[in-house]
Amino acid sequence: MPELPEVETVRRGLDVRLVGRTVLQVEVGRERTVRRTSAQAVIDGLTGATIVDTRRRGKYLLLGLDTGDDVMIHLRMSGRVLLHTVDTPRPPHTHVAALLTGEPGEELRFVDPRTFGEVVVFDPTNAAVEVPDLHALGVDPITDGMTRTTLARIVRGRARALKALLLDQHVVAGIGNIYCDEILHAARLRPDRISNTLTGQEITRLHREIHRVLNEAIEAGGSTLADTQYVDVDGNGGQFQLAHRVYDRAGERCITCGRADVVRIPWGGRSTHFCPRCQR
Repeated sequence: MPELPEVETVRRGLDVRLVGRTVLQVEVGRERTVRRTSAQAVIDGLTGATIVDTRRRGKYLLLGLDTGDDVMIHLRMSGRVLLHTVDTPRPPHTHVAALLTGEPGEELRFVDPRTFGEVVVFDPTNAAVEVPDLHALGVDPITDGMTRTTLARIVRGRARALKALLLDQHVVAGIGNIYCDEILHAARLRPDRISNTLTGQEITRLHREIHRVLNEAIEAGGSTLADTQYVDVDGNGGQFQLAHRVYDRAGERCITCGRADVVRIPWGGRSTHFCPRCQR
């Protein structure tokens, strides 16, 4: 968390207000946030550069610069990207602040209480070396327009539990714990179902629900939960948590079937939520 819908919401907010603006000055307050290179490398790479586009791959936010470099921002657990006027006090744990051209004066701020996130300026032609985790991402369901044929090849070519497969960022980029639970519930598939046992009809259903759930979550601005700090660039929370049918609803009656309670089980260090009746 944040996952694909949250990062895409941030990207869309930045795209409207950031493209065409130049970075006048950069401050780095925490070396850990720029650990992949250095504070000076981020300052030098951003200062004087104009932002020409915004992109996203999986859970990674990318800003294209007129210098030819890219900025990669990874929110990880608690990162936030905010656009605030300079007279707005910086939130605690603001680790990178970039002053932008334009009126009123605004800063692009990277705020990250847990400091797992990061900001990197890199050469996209050398991404395999400089940001190998970004380079190694699998298919992105939204930006790559993952087809049913692609999904069928993914699930039939592997004998893995569906949840583990969908969470593997080297295979499918951007789906995390929340949306995996919601997608599998909507597709009526158990999280421990072995992928290469899916029928053609089940693959079609899974493909449809991956796109539907992710797109509906994007339109709702993502999910903001009580134990997370995700907000959009203006500091507003998402609303898709109101539409969750299983995630974080353990012990409650399933609102899909109305006949069983949502179950939560440990799964690889996190929790998995599903309805034992809907997802037999």
